[in-house]
Amino acid sequence: MYPRLKIDLKKFKHNAKILLDLCNSKGISVAAVTKVFCAAPEMVKVLNDLPFEFLADSRLENIESYPAQRKARTLLLRLPSPSEAARVVASCDTSCNSELYTLRKLAAAATAQGKKHGIILMVDLGDLREGIYYNNEALLNETADFIHAQEGLTLEGLGVNLTCYGAILPTPDNLQRLCGMARKLEERLGTPLKIISGGNSSSLYLLEKNEIPAGVNNLRLGESIVRGMETAFSTPYPGLAVDVVTLEAEIIEIMEKPSFPEGKKGGFDAFGQEPHFEDHGIRRRAILAVGRQDTDFEGLTSTDNRIKVVGASSDHLIVDITDSEKALSIGDTLEFSMSYGAILAGFTSKYVEKHFSE
Repeated sequence: MYPRLKIDLKKFKHNAKILLDLCNSKGISVAAVTKVFCAAPEMVKVLNDLPFEFLADSRLENIESYPAQRKARTLLLRLPSPSEAARVVASCDTSCNSELYTLRKLAAAATAQGKKHGIILMVDLGDLREGIYYNNEALLNETADFIHAQEGLTLEGLGVNLTCYGAILPTPDNLQRLCGMARKLEERLGTPLKIISGGNSSSLYLLEKNEIPAGVNNLRLGESIVRGMETAFSTPYPGLAVDVVTLEAEIIEIMEKPSFPEGKKGGFDAFGQEPHFEDHGIRRRAILAVGRQDTDFEGLTSTDNRIKVVGASSDHLIVDITDSEKALSIGDTLEFSMSYGAILAGFTSKYVEKHFSE
């Protein structure tokens, strides 16, 4: 059945183990992030057999699907919704937080459930997504003091997210700032912080260069395990497989057509965008039975570098097969490597089959 994702579990385990061993050798624990593959049980099982500090996700539904028997603790990556505080405490050992309002809800829920819920307090070092801005020391202290005073909460440490919104790179300077903030909080509270979480797969380039500050002792890795890439500069990380997940789709039409649309041009396409085309004359084009509802077509690259993705609508992917050396026919399939966004959308779509192999 097509379209389908092909997931190589052997390569997935290889990447996970390489990264885990590398980080652990430098005194850094790892939160294995399962959100890009929607916590597919086959892949969670692979991770569950390895000694990760956390299994982590942004969606409670994914965390709630984890097996009851596991070695790792559970970490909610996205800031909790206040309305789901009781559910967060019930299903997560630890969560990332920045808002006092939500922390009050979590404290009440933890007390009611007779639990201790761990908190990683998020700091914004300039990427402008979640976290208390680094120069707001008063708010950071107030929030940390509140957590420390609660019977049902434990301040496990500080964390930062970088590159995901503002494309701000992790650097020795900004991560050292995070470590400095942690040391000041330890002095203020009179207790050590267990975790200094220095970001995601974009921090791997610093690890390779031995430039991560000594105080950073945790990374949250997802894309690097699934794609074999460090994400600061989107380059393959040494020793990792970059083809853990690929997409296969079936050809449903092959025609020779102009490469430039003909007729009176409208303003926008079906997605409200104004498309632009280059005239390359008559080209042999194939339509595949996969579209925007299934994946991020801009993140697809044919494994045959002579075949080019031209565009997509909701249900159709258009590719130029003029230069392909293989004689293609209706019913043949093409294979594509995938960006992070394409993998995320592919796993999320119910219309895309997931095929696991070892």
